[in-house]
Amino acid sequence: MLIESFYFIAAAVAVGALIQGTTGMGFALIVAPVMGLLEPSLVPVTLLILMLPLNAVVAWRERAAIDFRGSSWITLGRLFGTFGGIAVLFWLPLSQLNLLIGLSTIAACLATWLAPVFVPGRYAFVSTGVITGITETATGIGGPPLALVYQHSPVATLRGSVALCFLVGEVVSLVVLAAGNHLHMDQLPPLLWLLPPLAVGLAASHWARKVLDDARLRRFVLLFAFVSGLLLLFQ
Repeated sequence: MLIESFYFIAAAVAVGALIQGTTGMGFALIVAPVMGLLEPSLVPVTLLILMLPLNAVVAWRERAAIDFRGSSWITLGRLFGTFGGIAVLFWLPLSQLNLLIGLSTIAACLATWLAPVFVPGRYAFVSTGVITGITETATGIGGPPLALVYQHSPVATLRGSVALCFLVGEVVSLVVLAAGNHLHMDQLPPLLWLLPPLAVGLAASHWARKVLDDARLRRFVLLFAFVSGLLLLFQ
């Protein structure tokens, strides 16, 4: 990795960790485009590995507020979606995948903005898990569906539940990617260099999360999902 590329990626990792540690999402949306532009070989494997300690810390920090029932249904759907993501990597051009995900995310945001407050049920959780499994395994980005399904939940519940879902899902994705020979030793050195900026951003989020309320979180969730959909369309 070029030293100039490292500085930009490290800055993105620190900012992404700060935002995800504060809101429960946003790391992949910030880091994936930077990695994809400067060091495409780091996506999705290095991105997924970096998210393991990040989400482990957030899930532990918010463990008292986690929605274990919803997370379990999401994880079930996520298992099926992971294999769909592997199939997508082999059969669907990334441009077409981005177009599909981007349009679906934007449509979901608009529908959600107009819809009344809702309490997600089993089918909503399972379908969210399937979609997340496909998108995160194929592109490293899986936050928008999880953000939308938990948007009416308390801040701590969203952060903890999404982190737990991410954590389990990332392990599954990495196992499947390893079985498909997508993990290589040359991905390890840049990963080790990026752990310190990850720790800095996560430490800063410990303070920043205390100033976020439910109303601000919901606005951020919708804006986050909408922007991610637009980025995927223009990528």
